[in-house]
Amino acid sequence: MNIVTLLPFIVLIGAMFLMTRSAKNKQRQAQQMRNDMHPGTGVRTIGGMYATVKEVHDDTVLLEVAPGVHAIYAKNAVGAVLADAEYNRIVHGIDPDEDVDAADTPVVPDDASSLTEAADAGDGDSSADKADAADETDEKAGKTDAKKIDLGKDDAAAASTSEDEKRDGGTDAK
Repeated sequence: MNIVTLLPFIVLIGAMFLMTRSAKNKQRQAQQMRNDMHPGTGVRTIGGMYATVKEVHDDTVLLEVAPGVHAIYAKNAVGAVLADAEYNRIVHGIDPDEDVDAADTPVVPDDASSLTEAADAGDGDSSADKADAADETDEKAGKTDAKKIDLGKDDAAAASTSEDEKRDGGTDAK
């Protein structure tokens, strides 16, 4: 046989070997990760649920999915064992990199009424006085009202359309 005819078979067998080798390597790493679980570790299941490990058995693991709510899962159902910082960031919203003091963060009110009440109480002006002051500042700035434009049909154009044009298929539309 010629080497050219054997080359596709050799490449195919080599590709199959590499694919099975990488799959076995991934399975071995997943098994090692599941064996490294211990109580208190945060995990993500293959279904996407985040939980805390309470007990580890041979083939099963007891997970706390909510405070006081426990469920038994197969070890193979654990998709990832998470580091404490990552688990707290995802589940509790705690970012360990964020070192902002409570005094540095601005306080945002729940509604805008607290912002406007303070301004109204400090001025003592009525709303009519504020409107007059706004009009004066507009006049000083040189702003004027735009002329109103009538967008209706012009009477002269309507009168020029004859009845004969309408009967012959003409329309009023321009």
